[in-house]
Amino acid sequence: MSPAAIPHAHLTRDQRAVLAVLLGAGFMLSVDFSILTVALPDIGAGVGVDVERLPWVTTAFVLPAAGFTLVCGRLADTVGRRRMFRLGLALLLVASLLGGLATTAPVLLVARVLQGFATAMTLPAALSLLTTNFAEGPARDRVLGINGALLSGGFTVGALVGGTLVGLWSWRAAFFLNVPVAAAILLATPFVLAESTRPDRPRLDLPGAVTVSAGLLAVVYAVIEQHALAAVVGMLLLAAFWRIEHRAAAPLAPPRVLARRTVLWGNVAGLVIFATEPAMIFLTTLYLQHVLHLPPLVTGLVFGVPGLASVVAGMLAGRALGRFGSRRVLLGGLLVQGLATLPLVFLGADRSALLILVPALFIGFFGHVPAIVAFTVTSTSGLPDAEQGLATGLTSMTQQVAITVGIPLLSWVAATRTDELSGLRLALAVDVAVTVAAVVLVAVGLRRAGAGAPRARLHQTA
Repeated sequence: MSPAAIPHAHLTRDQRAVLAVLLGAGFMLSVDFSILTVALPDIGAGVGVDVERLPWVTTAFVLPAAGFTLVCGRLADTVGRRRMFRLGLALLLVASLLGGLATTAPVLLVARVLQGFATAMTLPAALSLLTTNFAEGPARDRVLGINGALLSGGFTVGALVGGTLVGLWSWRAAFFLNVPVAAAILLATPFVLAESTRPDRPRLDLPGAVTVSAGLLAVVYAVIEQHALAAVVGMLLLAAFWRIEHRAAAPLAPPRVLARRTVLWGNVAGLVIFATEPAMIFLTTLYLQHVLHLPPLVTGLVFGVPGLASVVAGMLAGRALGRFGSRRVLLGGLLVQGLATLPLVFLGADRSALLILVPALFIGFFGHVPAIVAFTVTSTSGLPDAEQGLATGLTSMTQQVAITVGIPLLSWVAATRTDELSGLRLALAVDVAVTVAAVVLVAVGLRRAGAGAPRARLHQTA
């Protein structure tokens, strides 16, 4: 299906079918991520993973998911987005089946690594198929808003039903749930999605692919494991990648694209959006369970009820973008997300704090999702279809890296205090400070780019 402008963002029947397939895949991955997080202790006990090594069940997933998303996004531009999307889904199906059948830790970790690769292949391909099937303007804004709502809704649904699902059946259900859904989407894809075409298919920039993937892997590993040498190696590899891209005949990530202010500052905003909000949720979970001593079910409800705000916000985000522009929605949403966290810095050890906590979470989630949608629009607007895989690969990479590094960094800040409540307050204060500072920096950067201006101008902005 070729992209076409849609008056007033009305969607045809074919476009609704495209949405059902692509958004269904994103929703599945979102639900899966949160369910597996809830099921982590049972998974470790089921395959004999020690508590000290339990984080590696997550790390085995996030390393390939963060390290290879950019390469997979660019590959989707060259080998075909539908092909990459289907390969990712097929790998996810196999990996989920393997994980559900695992009886030993090595097999489980292999399954998690394969799931990480599948995510790296599927997410940027799905997002680039969305951005190329819907032209810039009301139609794309609307579908990206629905996408944001479903991703947030998936996380909320997974958090709420994860414990129940695992309790009624087994931790293996967290893996097996993917199998029929992925199979159904795989079967529907050839009938709904057309393959992207590109007459000139450049050779893969192998030196660039190796250096950027290895560099990202090293940096993410360094943050998770607090490994200084890995951080140095990662930064050197990323510096080498930058030099390679300036000299390559067919660069993996053309410097002219990376230097676009909308791409640069949009991804800076995305890094903060996805690093601070999940970290806030993690820290607040510790507060609820360790300080207020609430059971997991009540903790899930505390997040689940305000989480409904994110679904509503996602549905309204497209209209907000059309009325106010992507720059204002991005900055406003990020500022609301940050300021809503500020009251949490002053919470005490009494359960009456819930009277402040729940409304603050509601407001924060309501700002978080429009910020995500505006970040995606800003970072992918004004680029030709041939580079949408690169653009969506960058946004997906930003999301994966941010989620991966935000929690350990703010957890390290919290650990600098001996008193847990004091440490959580400090980490949340840093969360707020980083978010507000990012709003100022991104505002300056995007003002020079003219982001959020009329759509015609975005194509002329470099």
